[in-house]
Amino acid sequence: MIEINKLKAKIYSRLGQNGAAFSIGLMEKQKIESNIYVISADMSEPVGLGRFKSKYPNNFINMGIAEQNMIGVAAGMTSEGNKVIVDAQACFLSMRSCEQIRQYMGYMKQNIIAVGISSGFALTFFGNTHYAIEDLSILRSVPGITILSPSDAGQAAKALIAAIDLNKPVYLRLTGTLNCPIVYEDDYHFDIGKGIEIKEGSDLTIFATGIMVSHALQASEVIEKKGFSVSIIDMHTIKPIDTEVIKKHFGSRLFVSIEEHNIIGGLGTAISEYLSSEKQSPSLFRIGISDRFSNPGDYNHLLSENRLMPQDIAEDILTKLEFS
Repeated sequence: MIEINKLKAKIYSRLGQNGAAFSIGLMEKQKIESNIYVISADMSEPVGLGRFKSKYPNNFINMGIAEQNMIGVAAGMTSEGNKVIVDAQACFLSMRSCEQIRQYMGYMKQNIIAVGISSGFALTFFGNTHYAIEDLSILRSVPGITILSPSDAGQAAKALIAAIDLNKPVYLRLTGTLNCPIVYEDDYHFDIGKGIEIKEGSDLTIFATGIMVSHALQASEVIEKKGFSVSIIDMHTIKPIDTEVIKKHFGSRLFVSIEEHNIIGGLGTAISEYLSSEKQSPSLFRIGISDRFSNPGDYNHLLSENRLMPQDIAEDILTKLEFS
């Protein structure tokens, strides 16, 4: 339904993951299914829901800044056979609504799609109260929830459509800001639960998620200049983790996970949990936010402070390789 080409990739990039998911992916899906409803925690403008509200006013509810109530209302609507998408800032959706997500989406298995916008450091100068660096670890522990973290804006649109079709509880984590880095300029098939092998190498395998896929690609260029061969896997699905693609690369000298999230509880933890059940596997080097709060600033400043810029990532991996 959503096809990627160079021109579309640029347009989606300008919209960012939030805008591409809601103004492109959702609009395409709504043409086919009329029982999709969106409930927003007063975030309709930041996520680009203007077109949707104008064309489908009866399918939109602004719940206001009441994330907990929003999940409860969504649960009631899904129990009557509707498909419901809720959106809120990822920090508040995951933390403030944790109990409601656990009870309604986990325990009661209501097929709500919870979209966490502006995750990671996207809210920049709002500070640590608004950074979502724990959302994966919080929601990954809720039984039965699928967790998606798309790598670019085009994939965010594909992921939202796939989440609607899945008919299960989903947390969709959107990262980055406007002018989101482009990973895919050509079309491809998006499968929930199946990592995408972007690059094939033999020395190390990088598993990245969200905006960090783009940074991993840039870092790999630096690493390869030092004579190392690099595989890169886009792990857009955090739960269920793709164990097949992990096992396929057991011949690597080193595994690396990269995420814009605390290194505790996210992608790196999901991979390490699987590796702990295997007798022989490469060691895993986890790159992310090192269990700390950050000094507020603009987006690149925050990534740089946490050594998540491509050059930092390359340097840290090369140092690790020297001692592995």
